[in-house]
Amino acid sequence: MKKLKAALIQYNAVMPDIAKNTATAIKLIREASKNGADLVLFPECFLTAYAAPDICKKLLPVHDIESDPEFIKWCENALTEDEEHFVQITNLAAELNIGVVITGFSRGKKYPQNTAWIIDRDGKVILKYSKVHTCDFDWERYLEPGDSFPVCRFDGIKMGVMICYDREYPESARELMLSGAELIMHPNSCGGMPPRLKELSVRAMENMVAIAMANPPAPGMGNSCAFSPMVWTKEAITLDNTVFVGDELEETVYYVEFDMEEIREYREREDLGKYRKPAAYKKMGHYGR
Repeated sequence: MKKLKAALIQYNAVMPDIAKNTATAIKLIREASKNGADLVLFPECFLTAYAAPDICKKLLPVHDIESDPEFIKWCENALTEDEEHFVQITNLAAELNIGVVITGFSRGKKYPQNTAWIIDRDGKVILKYSKVHTCDFDWERYLEPGDSFPVCRFDGIKMGVMICYDREYPESARELMLSGAELIMHPNSCGGMPPRLKELSVRAMENMVAIAMANPPAPGMGNSCAFSPMVWTKEAITLDNTVFVGDELEETVYYVEFDMEEIREYREREDLGKYRKPAAYKKMGHYGR
């Protein structure tokens, strides 16, 4: 595939109405398909909404709240891949021959996980990623973190996922790069975007990967965006690797296009990440390999 057209969904989910959120997702996927998108990227926890029971906000030890009825219901309502609303999304992907990165709280071993699924054009899940760097300073401490950064192939493109706070840890994008990722999908739901946009720009540059982010609109939020890995021309002229940055408040679908042939040629000729010195990374354990 030479080019990938991605639809970045900058919409708010209705809390915590999964039926309405699914209906909105279906409408937006159909809209993206009509506009020629190859892949649709949703913000963090779109189907379930990014919200937890009020008791979680007290930040009590988990054993003090796990018998609370609302907490139990929250855990039980976490998504599985055979849940009816999730199946509606996979069926639609197959019907429209389109890729979808859908998000929500998924069923963990005991507690929910913050998850993104990449669904292929035939409606099959080709990647399930659960947020590794959960926000343990807040109520996300009650989530089960993921334990790896998998990579899949969509339309021949090696693709992985980071979710929100993963971005603040350079190991996330580096692990994906070391696994061969060319493009990182980044569902998000947070504010304070100006420094976070700079982080994404650097993650793209230092790992020679393209990155796309979808974030809900609100004051200090929004700014759904895309970054290219390319920061130099063949003649060593510097480039701004910003592909696109959206508005804070606009509720809309943004479209960006990645020229994968151009990105691959750049990755082949440039050297960022190729001459690492793992033996010197004494504090990084197995990651230094």
